[in-house]
Amino acid sequence: MDKKKVAVPLVCHGHSRPVVDLFYCPVTPDGFFLISASKDSSPMLRNGETGDWIGTFEGHKGAVWSCCLDTSALRAASGSADFSAKLWDALTGDELHSFEHKHIVRACSFSEDTHLLLTGGVEKILRIFDLNRPDAPPREVDNSPGSIRTVAWLHSDQTILSSCTDIGGVRLWDVRSGKIVQTLETKSPVTSAEVSRDGRYITTADGSTVKFWDANHFGLVKSYDMPSNVESASLEPKLGNKFVAGGEDMWIHVFDFHTGEQIGCNKGHHGPVHCLRFSPGGESYASGSEDGTIRIWQLGPASHDENDSVPGNGPTGKVEVSADDVAQKIEGFHVSGEGKTTEKENATDA
Repeated sequence: MDKKKVAVPLVCHGHSRPVVDLFYCPVTPDGFFLISASKDSSPMLRNGETGDWIGTFEGHKGAVWSCCLDTSALRAASGSADFSAKLWDALTGDELHSFEHKHIVRACSFSEDTHLLLTGGVEKILRIFDLNRPDAPPREVDNSPGSIRTVAWLHSDQTILSSCTDIGGVRLWDVRSGKIVQTLETKSPVTSAEVSRDGRYITTADGSTVKFWDANHFGLVKSYDMPSNVESASLEPKLGNKFVAGGEDMWIHVFDFHTGEQIGCNKGHHGPVHCLRFSPGGESYASGSEDGTIRIWQLGPASHDENDSVPGNGPTGKVEVSADDVAQKIEGFHVSGEGKTTEKENATDA
């Protein structure tokens, strides 16, 4: 039991500014992947299991607030303070399209069928871009009550979820009518909203509370008070029996979903935790922090038990194998410098 308390995470360096968003794609034939957004303006793609750096998407001229991958991990998207959302080829790193906005883009999300990209931000407008016709004007849903902080799709792309930077609650929109059909009430602004992989729950973090909502009937299922303000929370996707939460106290707290009892606490970040997400299989989760690092934590004794012998940047033997596998998948990806570091000039872009 003691070993779990001194968990040794895989530490992923590379970003030169705070890491503000993380996203795992589902498992693909090539494994699964993790994309990170940072205020350094350069989203990064990694092997989701080992944390090994694969490539950096270069082209934004301001902080990147949001990032995501489509279900097959063939394309990535990012939303930025440079008033744009960009679509990327996740195999080569090439920019496929830039969708211009009139203000900061805080959130972006691929539809389940991967044909649409949803964006939201300071303009208070939800935009739906058709990726089959990227030059066509987007569909706009423009009656958000505040600046948009998070967006997500649910119900097979029939419903959109959004939360605001400055007011509480999560709004659920009917995609066809563009109308709000339900509001999930919270006291504080919702800084993180996650739809569970099985589509059953919506996990939200607001202030010092983590809530779980029925994603189909919208009732509140569980509400737990946290030890301090949390910015992000994520539900274990396979069994749904644990969740993680992190925020201003720099620690990652692991809780029992059914009782709310804290069953673990991982320390290691040197700044507030901005984002937390479980890997698709639930065996590990990643945290992104103000300190510029991503840490990948094993949930407990994994089936391929490596215990405490894992050094900070991943097991060396494993790195070579996975790097070769991944190299075939992403031949031609723009490699900046040695890979694990970002260009100095990016640090000035905010």
